[in-house]
Amino acid sequence: MDQQINITFPDGAVRQYASGITALDIAKSISEGLARKILAADVAGEVWDLTRPITKDTTVKFLSWDDAGGKSTFWHSSAHLMAEAIESLFPGVKFWVGPPVDNGFYYDVDLGGRSISEDDLRKLETKMAELAKQNNPYIRKPMPKAEAVNYFTEKGDEYKLDLLQGLTDGEITFYTQGAFTDLCRGPHIPHTGFIKAVKLTNIAGAYWKGDEKNKQLTRIYGVTFPTQKQLDEYLQLLEEAKKRDHRKLGKELSIYTMDDDVGQGLIMWLPNGTVIIEELEKLAKETESEGGYKRVVTPHIAKESMYLTSGHLPYYADSMYPPMEMEGEKYYLKSMNCPHHHKIFAAEPKSYRDLPYRIAEYGTVYRYEQSGELFGLMRVRCLHMNDAHIYCTKEQFFDEFRAVNEMYQKYFKIFGIEKYVMRLSLHSPEKLGIKYVNEPELWKETEAMVRNVLIESNIPYVEVQDEAAFYGPKIDVQIYSVIGREFTLATNQVDFSQGRSFKLEYTSQDNQAETPLIIHRAPLGTHERFIGFLLEHYAGKFPTWLAPQQVKILPISDKFMDYAKEVLKKLKKADIRVEIDDRNEKIGKKIRDTELLKVPYMLVIGEKEMNEGKVAIRRQGKGDLGAKLVDEFVAEIVEEVKERKGE
Repeated sequence: MDQQINITFPDGAVRQYASGITALDIAKSISEGLARKILAADVAGEVWDLTRPITKDTTVKFLSWDDAGGKSTFWHSSAHLMAEAIESLFPGVKFWVGPPVDNGFYYDVDLGGRSISEDDLRKLETKMAELAKQNNPYIRKPMPKAEAVNYFTEKGDEYKLDLLQGLTDGEITFYTQGAFTDLCRGPHIPHTGFIKAVKLTNIAGAYWKGDEKNKQLTRIYGVTFPTQKQLDEYLQLLEEAKKRDHRKLGKELSIYTMDDDVGQGLIMWLPNGTVIIEELEKLAKETESEGGYKRVVTPHIAKESMYLTSGHLPYYADSMYPPMEMEGEKYYLKSMNCPHHHKIFAAEPKSYRDLPYRIAEYGTVYRYEQSGELFGLMRVRCLHMNDAHIYCTKEQFFDEFRAVNEMYQKYFKIFGIEKYVMRLSLHSPEKLGIKYVNEPELWKETEAMVRNVLIESNIPYVEVQDEAAFYGPKIDVQIYSVIGREFTLATNQVDFSQGRSFKLEYTSQDNQAETPLIIHRAPLGTHERFIGFLLEHYAGKFPTWLAPQQVKILPISDKFMDYAKEVLKKLKKADIRVEIDDRNEKIGKKIRDTELLKVPYMLVIGEKEMNEGKVAIRRQGKGDLGAKLVDEFVAEIVEEVKERKGE
């Protein structure tokens, strides 16, 4: 009789099957319709091929297109399908890596000095569609290292041989579909027939291993879907996203600039961008003041010894600028604010009466991102972070951590962020002492504490293994723009390690020295990433309180200029950001130009308005709102700004 194994399903039901059964066969035993719909399986928390044998008791969850794991598997398999098409059109091509990404997949390839054009992309799409219809299965084959090395040596493929260096017997698998074989850990969908719609979207250069000293490869991006309708909808969304690209809008609206003489990834904020920064800081300072935070300011550099104490060196050295040496000491540009804040906590004796101790700073930090990873405002090398640290007792933790999450939700409401997910990032027990502080009981305790806050607060969240900070569990906040694009905004982290590293203490109620728990939080993330998000979220049409310029006065001719200046004076006195368009242009052109600049309000002034002490109001994107007395308009816009109202 075949050995039986127990399979536990998400609803808690347990069924017995013969050892060696696949997730696909399990699905078929439940419903043929289910088997046709699923793409992969979650087996004990790991995504597997549906055709991979299961040989021991475990949990199984079926993954469809609507599951992140299913979609990721679909796009990973599509990358292999694209590679097969590339190999057929460009014989002798070599491949580096081809992972799924947030919206599709890419493959880094060495075309041997050949170039690839937009016409080639269309040919590749046709070939991929042709190959997909062959319904070729993705076949997984474990491979001994010696055989794998021999295979790629014969092919003269230095890229795969490099990948094999870090692998040992038992860790190596090959996948084959049709005429294409690749070194890959998987997983993959059952066969190519699931891929019904293909679009190759972009060609870029990418240095091998992300190192600019290495050879530049060709990166080909693509996206695929189970239906043509889904692809059509995605392409419409892509067109809208192009209009909202923060790099395009940032230039058009004079928000920020970069210059090679300053350096890659180093943002210079123009006056318009600086207005947005100041408004965000004002919001943060008001909110944090209400929350009992005290503001601090810390230096941009620190001695090596502090980063050795914090544990950031040597593990984080690759992301830090190299040290400067002075008077026999090494100094690093600050890459995080927390060590400085810990020193501030330690500067004066603390008792339990001083806790929770909350300190906040819009701190400037520097991180050496690889040049190939820099991207507009989203990946930069100088960041201005809405940082704060809370030092508290275990008894205070629940209320403090919940208050931070409530601060997030307040900000979501202000900025019209309706969709968000909190990612509870946990440690991996197998990596204690390597990637994570080796304190297994403290990990269990603090993870349970964070989970309890989320459950009791009824906050939507997902759990993710092996993504915690090295000193404790954290929440990463994923937000979605109005067109559904996902952004990682901020973080809320628990730290049970740094307090001891820095010998932080407070005197407890029974006169004992205790180490505080530390909460690291940054609800608005960094100016760079958050303003990038807001540019795309609002399509550059900022709400009035946040707009760099809130009002533009448009006199119909120069003879109304004196009255326009009177209106200007009243608005400036009310602290409204306003200018007069005094160009010798027709009023229609002035209106069109102001619309392009996305100024919330236009005040048109002519004979009638001047005689009646009024202004004719136009709202950006909405047109004519009629005429009002100047004082009435001023009162209304002041209230709108004060309340930080949205559109």
